[in-house]
Amino acid sequence: MRAFQVQKAVIKKVDQITVIMSSPIEQQLDYDYFRLRMGNKEIPILHVKQTSSNEVTLQLMGSIEFGKDYTLYMKDGESVFVEVGEVVRTKAFDDMFYYELNDLGANYSKAGTTFKVWAPTATEVRLVIFTNWQEEKGIEIPMVRKQKGVWKLTLPGDQDGLFYLYKVCVNKNWQEAVDPYAKALAVNGLKGVVIDLEKTNPPDWPIQLLFHNRDETIIYEAHIRDFTIATTSGVDKKGKYAGWLEEGTTGVNETVTGLDYLKQLGVTHVELLPINDFGSVDELKLDSYNWGYDPTHYFAPEGSYSTDPANPFLRVKEVKQLISTLHKFNLRVILDVVYNHVYIWETSDFEKIVPGYYFRYHSDGQISNGTGVGNDIASERKMVQKFIVDCVSYWVEEYKVDGFRFDLMGILDVETMDKIVKHLYRLNPSIVLLGEGWNLPTAFPFEKRAVLEQAKTLEKVSFFNDRFRDRLKGSSFNHQEKGFINGNAEVTDSTREILAGTTGLFQPQDQLFLHPLQSINYIECHDNHTLWDKLTLSNGEDPEEYRYRMHRLGTSMVLTAQGIPFLHAGQEFFRTKHGVENSYNSPDSINALNWERKDRFKDNVEYVKGLIALRRKHPAFRLNSMELVKAHMKPFPTPPHVIGYMLDHLEAIDEWDRIAVIHNGSWSTIEVRLPYDGEWQVVVDDNSADLIPLYSEKDRQVKIAPISTKVLFQT
Repeated sequence: MRAFQVQKAVIKKVDQITVIMSSPIEQQLDYDYFRLRMGNKEIPILHVKQTSSNEVTLQLMGSIEFGKDYTLYMKDGESVFVEVGEVVRTKAFDDMFYYELNDLGANYSKAGTTFKVWAPTATEVRLVIFTNWQEEKGIEIPMVRKQKGVWKLTLPGDQDGLFYLYKVCVNKNWQEAVDPYAKALAVNGLKGVVIDLEKTNPPDWPIQLLFHNRDETIIYEAHIRDFTIATTSGVDKKGKYAGWLEEGTTGVNETVTGLDYLKQLGVTHVELLPINDFGSVDELKLDSYNWGYDPTHYFAPEGSYSTDPANPFLRVKEVKQLISTLHKFNLRVILDVVYNHVYIWETSDFEKIVPGYYFRYHSDGQISNGTGVGNDIASERKMVQKFIVDCVSYWVEEYKVDGFRFDLMGILDVETMDKIVKHLYRLNPSIVLLGEGWNLPTAFPFEKRAVLEQAKTLEKVSFFNDRFRDRLKGSSFNHQEKGFINGNAEVTDSTREILAGTTGLFQPQDQLFLHPLQSINYIECHDNHTLWDKLTLSNGEDPEEYRYRMHRLGTSMVLTAQGIPFLHAGQEFFRTKHGVENSYNSPDSINALNWERKDRFKDNVEYVKGLIALRRKHPAFRLNSMELVKAHMKPFPTPPHVIGYMLDHLEAIDEWDRIAVIHNGSWSTIEVRLPYDGEWQVVVDDNSADLIPLYSEKDRQVKIAPISTKVLFQT
């Protein structure tokens, strides 16, 4: 009697089955020991090879026919069901089932709705329809398997508002899943909804915007709820999409808030933290809070920001109204998108529909976790790549968004990002694409990841420049470390380099980018401490007045450097989260924009508005190539802990002939000798920033106040 027993049989390659025994194999197993059947049909086995002490591989004469159940029989009468395994992660499988058409999901028309779902390993798929979102048991209708593993069903008649799920059988296991391509959702994303999108369009939709040059971009990052939720916001629909539409809102001392404030500030793009459906918030609870970096559904908006989460049409309409309103005032919209992971991979619709396909695995079969939240999306697989490209394209075409910020973009692969770039630039030549190019330990070759080190292969993608952030204020992770603005004179030379767009102009060994517009210049964002809170930690023993000056100096360097400036909402009025470093699920008392601070620090708000206006008016601050930076940006001698440079020979590109920019990180008033004689007009000093000259300097020898920026020009 044999000592082993068959534990399981798994399809690991399209033409191979691996048989795993419960104990070591002690006898030779020939091909005639096994019989493979698909129903009553016997499938020829070419040969049998023992690959380890308790495994054998059955080589088939042809490829497995997926979508069918297979049973493996042994000579002694034992049998085992053949499971679909890691074959789904092979190139052969990808090639076999890549589906090119852009019609997955529920395709609505008044005459009928056609449902299509990609489920190549399923042996049966059913559409389940419901009359309302609360209904638990629906009507099941079998779908038909078509080419490339796509299952299809058409329901005649007007199905607008129909709730639906897919019921999928893989490896004899039935799972109910929401359509990954669902364009509308029930409460908490529990069901998909068929939607007539025409009904959700606002009046005068869409508003056509003029072509936008990438170098003109000034980004303002905000969270839907944070922006209006404070009691002092003066907004009626607090914390909602609709709150962003309200005009004429004011807070304490009649300070302008909300939409009117955005219009006055002068930024070009509002970057919204994730607004697609995410899993950590109960949409029916008013006090639920999260940043939203835990996606569950990618094509439909989050319901907790809607005035009625139970109305699947309203959230779509409200997002379009928000975008339309911002467009009306020439404010463009960037969406923060999270294609690097899902909320809970084991219960995700991806995993329910095609188990094992959508996520990255190590060679030992363990799921990759470079994101640190349990899973990494396998963007390199063809249908994952297609999903991402389809999704961003949908937001551009249906919602008219103007750009995307890719969370943990370093998890994604270069090829996918390149396809996104090519596709979106065809749809919208003004598109702005940026992402986090952090190198994280995902199970994918480093040289193929969309990380900072590969920036030169993604010329039309901008990267968050952590060097810029850390040179200015010190490490975000070492709270005591200081940068140029808060006391560290040793980083002066490397800070000069990042002000030139980190293009290698002053320090060739530090070049990151092909041109300055690849550099997202920032000193704070939603992640980590706000700049004010960081300065409280690193310089808490210094006079508070000095910390205000450090903060102002840092923001002025962001807005005068070559590259694309990025501001965190409230940065301009010294936003604090009361020392909370990671406020992703903190209450409103921590995260809400404090409009009282906007009133209290209105002088600094005006200063930042002046810097924004200066940048928008003068192309010299936003040179779009390495060649232009080399031609026009010239450093001149300064005392220690001071950076001075000319933007020179500007006659062909700016109405000013030359501009002098001086950043004094020292605690002393310093004197600098400018490179040219003649009268200089001052537009920025330690107190003010304006397009209209504040005063003039008659002499080349000028004084710079401690911890401040000075900008002067000649014509």
